[in-house]
Amino acid sequence: MALRHGLDSQIVIIGCGISGIAAARKLVKYGFRNVRIVEATARSGGRIKTGKMGNNIIEIGANWIHGPSEENPVFCLARQYGLLEPEALTPENQAIDIGGHPPWTPNWFGSSGQKMNAEDMLPALEMFAELLEESTDFQNQGGEPVASVGDFIRAEAPKRAAEQWKNEEASIRAQRLCLMSNMLKVECCVNGTHTMDRVGLGAFGLYKTLPGLDCTFPGGYEGLVKNVMSELPPGLVTYRQPVGCVHWSSSSERGEHPVTVECENGEKIAADHVILTVPLGYLKKHHSTLFCPPLPLHKLHSIQRMGFGTNNKIFVEFDSPWWDVDCGVIYLLWEDEENLVDQVTDVQRFWMKKLFGFTVLTPAERYGHVLCGWIAGHEAEYMETLSDQEVTHSITQLVRRFTGNPTITPRRVLRSQWFHDPWTCGSYTYPGIGCSAQDLDNLMEPLPTKGAQSQPLQVLFAGEATHPCYYSTVHGALLSGWREADRLISHYSSANPFQSPRSKL
Repeated sequence: MALRHGLDSQIVIIGCGISGIAAARKLVKYGFRNVRIVEATARSGGRIKTGKMGNNIIEIGANWIHGPSEENPVFCLARQYGLLEPEALTPENQAIDIGGHPPWTPNWFGSSGQKMNAEDMLPALEMFAELLEESTDFQNQGGEPVASVGDFIRAEAPKRAAEQWKNEEASIRAQRLCLMSNMLKVECCVNGTHTMDRVGLGAFGLYKTLPGLDCTFPGGYEGLVKNVMSELPPGLVTYRQPVGCVHWSSSSERGEHPVTVECENGEKIAADHVILTVPLGYLKKHHSTLFCPPLPLHKLHSIQRMGFGTNNKIFVEFDSPWWDVDCGVIYLLWEDEENLVDQVTDVQRFWMKKLFGFTVLTPAERYGHVLCGWIAGHEAEYMETLSDQEVTHSITQLVRRFTGNPTITPRRVLRSQWFHDPWTCGSYTYPGIGCSAQDLDNLMEPLPTKGAQSQPLQVLFAGEATHPCYYSTVHGALLSGWREADRLISHYSSANPFQSPRSKL
């Protein structure tokens, strides 16, 4: 049988996260008639996941629109759907360039139970920001002096501290180095890694930020998913349908449909094209059984080189605030960490030392007194295995220790558990040691690879891990879904000009 061309192509999208939904919406809008999504879980949205804590709407997954400006498609869609607050829509808000680090007013607390003077922290914050900025430069020039961002900061910070702060008391210098340990833990959360020693120095500069002051969805991030989903034909998504294996063709044999999606329940779906949108964590764990024949080695090696770690949230509600009215972020500074550490020696005993602090859910009129604690890496993965009571107890002890107030008691606690989610296996992507832009290119490269004799564009790859500079973000995921939809649209527009889909619209 000849391959069916154009708008009648059978297209199967694996995964109903934002990249899969975005790809489906674009293809359906263009006029493709046989598009379906198969989703392993009972819900849409993937790592966009809005929950409730009491009466509060909280984000278990994606939290902000990073860089809400005209170049950001998530911002543009959210504005179109009326999901944002008026402040987020102002030209001023869109013009602020925060470089990925929001300008929240901080409160600092030390492990000896004292609130610390924010002014005293500025020299260390400035030095850390400089080192982080310098860490992005090696991507352009190559020849990085050490393998990881962690190694670079650990090598440079003590030298600069000794030089720039030589007239300060030893205790001040020590305190500032402890602050840098805290900042390394912040960066572990930002990058979704166990330690900054795993983030490749050569590729750190690949990530790009967009202008705009990061904003949230007052009604929840899932509002974006619901709105995009409402533009898809009913019945397009099959839920609770995990995929066991994607059978693709590396030979020149041309059957009617070159791809078969074999589901775990035994169903086999014939397809001309499959768009795979599963998280990199899932791909790392299951690639050997997910593809038949196996992935080409260069693609597999890139999957292995790219990093994928865990960043979890612990929401904590209090009866009254123990932080300042204007506070946006609380940092917890362990006063025994002057040797620049971002991981603990004994995860089971000291996991809570990895929690860098809390962001404050604002405005208080909407949320009451709720904080969101942030913890990354193996400590975050261990935290997931504890009971709610154990987590609540640890958080209570932590807050009492740092505030010096033995009576503070959380009203309730709720946490995310992304590592033990079998369909994500973690949170998001970062460039590992030895990574380069080529690895991101390899991740997004369709199967079969260029030059093969078999039918092109059988398996396409989307999701945040496949975006060359916006990996780890919702806008990166969304753009990658559009990219793969465009790849198919352009394939049928150019490969078959006489039967072009455009002529049938």
